[in-house]
Amino acid sequence: MFAGAFMMGAKDRLLPPSIPFRFFASAILFHVAGWLVLAWGSESVPGFLGGTGAVLAALHLVTLGVLAMTAMGAAYQMLPVATRRQLGPAWACSFSWWLFTPGVVLLSLGLGTGWPVALDGGAALCVAGLSLFGLLVGRNLAQVGDLPAVTWPAWVAVGSLAGLLVLAVLLVIDMDVGILENRPAVAAAHAVLAGYGFMGMLVVGFSAVLVPMFVLSKPVEDRDGKRVAVVAGLALLAGLAGMATAWSWLLVVACLLGLVAVGLYFAMQRRVLASRMRKKLEPFFRLLKAGWLLLVVSLLVALALAFEAPVARLAPLWAWLLVFGWLLSFATGILQRIVPFLASMHSGAKGGKPVLLSHLTHQRLLDLHAALHGGALLLMAAAMVFDLTSLARLAALSGLAGALAFAAFAGVLMTRYRAHERRSQS
Repeated sequence: MFAGAFMMGAKDRLLPPSIPFRFFASAILFHVAGWLVLAWGSESVPGFLGGTGAVLAALHLVTLGVLAMTAMGAAYQMLPVATRRQLGPAWACSFSWWLFTPGVVLLSLGLGTGWPVALDGGAALCVAGLSLFGLLVGRNLAQVGDLPAVTWPAWVAVGSLAGLLVLAVLLVIDMDVGILENRPAVAAAHAVLAGYGFMGMLVVGFSAVLVPMFVLSKPVEDRDGKRVAVVAGLALLAGLAGMATAWSWLLVVACLLGLVAVGLYFAMQRRVLASRMRKKLEPFFRLLKAGWLLLVVSLLVALALAFEAPVARLAPLWAWLLVFGWLLSFATGILQRIVPFLASMHSGAKGGKPVLLSHLTHQRLLDLHAALHGGALLLMAAAMVFDLTSLARLAALSGLAGALAFAAFAGVLMTRYRAHERRSQS
């Protein structure tokens, strides 16, 4: 059975196009905003170890505004297709966007300025929106017993989401009243759950559906998805225990288990790609492969930190590799493929001919984004290692230019999509 079987009857389970496209459009706009704010505060990036300001605001514009927003839109659209179970009422999916989007704006404003009203209000809205998302996804997963390659990683992601939301609330309260004895450890645990747990395990679960579907290959074996989920879950538990107890050996174990989980994930993807019918990989795979590589590098840097390497230099580099290197590369790679794919599926809904993906995609803009994004990653990493603020500014401007190119790609796509729909109806 090939991955195309996932799409049998898919149109019957697709949400109204306004819902996923609303999430994806927001992610693209927050992508620009995140790089813009980072460029504004770029002189603070080398050596950044926390505290309010532009860097923290930019980080959350990317983690929440781009990564979580993309994950929500993709999960709402693709989980019902993969699991063949309804995820929830469309109004609830839409309501989570109305909660989450202003929450990201307010929270980022509060983190950037220290304004308590924006900080508390934004945090409340973000927690509410993500909690609703977690409940809807959990409700869908609870109905499925025959797709462990997707559901096991997704359950780890939902559990990680619950944990990171609790820690996020504690961190926000601590800004007001100072309740945490070891804020850096709590912040690190929050980052691990968000990056490797919530987003990371959603990547594993979605990869079991999206990668085989895009390359026309055999689906992921159930045992492969289970192995990755179990080992990654153990790595997360070891890491959290290590941060709670300050036992460095547990952190070393966590990093090693994380590397084993990544190795199992790579082996899983290698088997998928080896069985593909579409022999030439599409350009978006460049970003996916770059993200996979930087995932490994992020874990190696984390391992160095577990062995008590200099925190001032390596901790910011670790966060950069995790968020901008691995996750943002992967998210923009998936976005540039899934948005035209869904637009093509939704086109011709009133009887017209569906629009071709090749007609919707402006590849030169995507190539420009990939080059500028890659340049930004390398330049910022060098700026952190050598403590060069001028290089950090150049890196952020390169990332901003890449984000604008990506936004232009989305604008061209929607213009072509609407033009096709008007022609189909005339």
